[in-house]
Amino acid sequence: MRFSDILGLQHLKSHLTSSADAGRIPHAQLFVGPEGCGALPMAIAYARYLLCSSTTDAVACHTKFDHLSHPDLHFAFPVSSSDTVKSHPVSDHYLSQWRSFLQEQPYGNLFDWYRTIGIERKQGQIGVDEAQDISRKLSLKSYEGGYKIMLVWMAERMNAPAANKLLKLIEEPPAKTVLILIAEDEEQILQTIRSRCQVLHFPHLPESVIADGLVARGANRSEAMQIAQEANGNYNKALDLMVKDSEDLVFERWFIQWTRTAFKAKGNKGAVHELILWSQEVAKTGRETQKKYLQYCLSVMRQALLLNYKADPLVFMKMHQDGFDLKRFAPFVHERNIQPIVRELESAIYHVERNGNARIIFTDLSIKLTRLLHVKPS
Repeated sequence: MRFSDILGLQHLKSHLTSSADAGRIPHAQLFVGPEGCGALPMAIAYARYLLCSSTTDAVACHTKFDHLSHPDLHFAFPVSSSDTVKSHPVSDHYLSQWRSFLQEQPYGNLFDWYRTIGIERKQGQIGVDEAQDISRKLSLKSYEGGYKIMLVWMAERMNAPAANKLLKLIEEPPAKTVLILIAEDEEQILQTIRSRCQVLHFPHLPESVIADGLVARGANRSEAMQIAQEANGNYNKALDLMVKDSEDLVFERWFIQWTRTAFKAKGNKGAVHELILWSQEVAKTGRETQKKYLQYCLSVMRQALLLNYKADPLVFMKMHQDGFDLKRFAPFVHERNIQPIVRELESAIYHVERNGNARIIFTDLSIKLTRLLHVKPS
């Protein structure tokens, strides 16, 4: 990936190249941005710029980067045990799949990565074994005599022992070492690590930029603009919507079935039984899928609230299933129940993350949702 391959973000490209040209290269940086904004491709393009601008054989350097095989470029990312890696998983065990993933889905999200390596039913992490590998790699001399660069993707998935192990490395790095952490949620990263990094914030991509990217991939302009609005700054989601492969389309079906049953469930034992069966089906999916679904529900509720209060220009979500109109659902989300609904959804996410019993979590949430949706506005 080169800077020219990355959608938009011209101000960040200029900042990174000009600071590198001036020799102002922080040894520890934190790239923070929402899913689909291009933080990971930007980090790879920046690493290419640092390593290939200072070498005597730029052609060979760029060729290595085209295959993501430069010996002084290292990666760390969330992993878990799988059918092929039984214990002590680290990023090196999945390096060939990682390179393929970056070539095919440079804007891909964490769930896309988990599906690539077959751990979508688990919660990956960057653990202490990974931290030891990072320390070992960065303690060695660079292969080509220039910088050594370590990219840590989804750094918020680093557990506390790993973060504490890397703290000293970030404080006192070897010479010509650049450590770039890439994260979506800055608050989940250990404060002592954040305070030692230069932070660069990435915005959501503008609709026009996403539309241009989709047109370049074969979409017509009208379709591209509609998808770009629905994607809400997330190019990865836009690509999925273009080929009708977005997980949001599955989540939409779940949500519609869930809310329709919840409306029927008041005083209806049969509908309560349907809710329990629904909860059992969702509980069979992986925890990452469950969390993404709950986050999708949060988005729908917030969009419904905006519609209810006539803030239509702020509404980007579109329902694709016939027979369900978000405008007709919106009056049931109002000032008297939005905060309890959000609180219950966030609580469910919290308990799923901590390996709670998913069947109990979703059954409890479903019953509470039934009550909350029947609360009358003031």
